[in-house]
Amino acid sequence: MAFGIKREELQLWKRRVEEGEVVFLTHYWLDDRFPDCDTVTKVGCADIVKLAAWGEKYGLRKEWIHRDPRHPHFDLFGTRQFEILKSERQWEQIRRFSLSD
Repeated sequence: MAFGIKREELQLWKRRVEEGEVVFLTHYWLDDRFPDCDTVTKVGCADIVKLAAWGEKYGLRKEWIHRDPRHPHFDLFGTRQFEILKSERQWEQIRRFSLSD
């Protein structure tokens, strides 16, 4: 279950993903499989090769890409989420969702 973002933010993320950009979208999230995580960052790009190459920099395997037909993406959460957002200078998302080390 996702919450904490506006419809316009989601639409903009989708459009930029479809245009082949590597784009970040963080939102609150509840999933019983990950009880210690309350946020997730989706890093999407319609260009799978480009997305896989981006992920490789952070030790993310291409097999972990969610193969959504229009919005392929990696899901980041926990420590890795924060470290990657920090490395990518995604300060607004870090502040907005109170992510820190």
